[in-house]
Amino acid sequence: MERWDWIRVSNVAIHSQMPSAKIGGFLRRRVDPVDRNKTPFAEILPISIHFDGSISRRVLKEGREYSLPMLWVKAGDVVLSKIDLKNGAVGVLQEDFVSAAVTTHFAVYDPDRNKVLPEYFRLLVQTPRFKSWLADNKSGQDGRKEVKLSDFEGLAVPLPTLRDQRRLLAAYGKATEKALQLDAQAMQIERDAQREFEAALGLTPPPNLPKRFCQIARFRDIERWSHEGILQMELVGDVPPESKFDIVQLGDIATVSYGLQKCPGNRPGKHARPYLRVANVQRGRLDLREIKTINVPDEQMASYRLETDDVLFVEGNGSRKELGRVALWTGEIPDCVHQNHIIKARLDKKRACSEFIAEWFNTEVGRTHFFRNAKTTSGLGTINSNEVRTAPVPLPESTTTQAEIVQSLRKGRDAAAVKRKQAAALRAAAWNEFIAAVFT
Repeated sequence: MERWDWIRVSNVAIHSQMPSAKIGGFLRRRVDPVDRNKTPFAEILPISIHFDGSISRRVLKEGREYSLPMLWVKAGDVVLSKIDLKNGAVGVLQEDFVSAAVTTHFAVYDPDRNKVLPEYFRLLVQTPRFKSWLADNKSGQDGRKEVKLSDFEGLAVPLPTLRDQRRLLAAYGKATEKALQLDAQAMQIERDAQREFEAALGLTPPPNLPKRFCQIARFRDIERWSHEGILQMELVGDVPPESKFDIVQLGDIATVSYGLQKCPGNRPGKHARPYLRVANVQRGRLDLREIKTINVPDEQMASYRLETDDVLFVEGNGSRKELGRVALWTGEIPDCVHQNHIIKARLDKKRACSEFIAEWFNTEVGRTHFFRNAKTTSGLGTINSNEVRTAPVPLPESTTTQAEIVQSLRKGRDAAAVKRKQAAALRAAAWNEFIAAVFT
């Protein structure tokens, strides 16, 4: 009864009709210290293990390095995070990770390849039954609960013959490879559709910028987004894109306005209204899983209420990719308003198709204007309503033409979505077959 509780006394095996073996019987813990006197930190590749068993390079800030002792990890080793073992953070190091190492917060195991294929074990850890065992067997103080390595190593798990392990991995790998091909096809379909959209507008892509170690810029431009942003202004300027259609400013075809500023005075009260935050407006889509409320009296609703076909711009972001991202509001939530960090453009529907405008500003060419003109403080790039009003738009004269151009893009995305759905179904079926084969 030296164990923590009754669950951990009885839960020492994951049952299956297959042959089983204790983990410690086919994984041998290895401690191979990194000699920091012989190997400088700059020559070491620190790695992280994620909850799904994947492994990635750990990126540290320039000039930073670990003070803890480190352990070498070789290709094919099973490596786990002691803290996150309870969540399934057990991976297998791939061949392309050279000079990989972890701190002593991790454990490294040398698998007995006469008994187990490392990739089989990685998949086994991710099964629901194994994850459930990990959740049941964590112990310690709240906030620091871990699965003890001794309990992990003493667990008996399904261990088929090497031949059967290879068969299971081959079937799973074949399905996942096909899924990857479908994902690649989906991505190519989307790229082709995007290129067709831009070709229909007769766009000339912006020139590639030269790579410079340093450059001279006017002091008045230093507030701008970045080295690259300054370079764009210096070499290209804020000229509108070339197109076979007339270029207009968004302010010529839309009314641009800010949303409501959040403050203690408008906490949800008698007139609580749903409102959109920056997190709700993603590029090309809305994320409405979490909607908060804010107090807006009836007399102010006309100014802040969102209407169907409003085009929404995110005012600021720390990433160039996400700066000025755009989504279209289609009336998903009645009487919804928006925060001041979201800029709203309400179009003249006789001149502009809302879907066309939203798609234009989500292209690389369309958002170049925002990147060139964004200001930055503490690494956060921001645009204002004036930058939105003056943003250039290549505008076919007929809204019918605009809608037709967008429809072609939509067809491509719908076809890509079908491919991704097929890929997801393949992965799910392959995973379920693996689980069924191991635990039947």
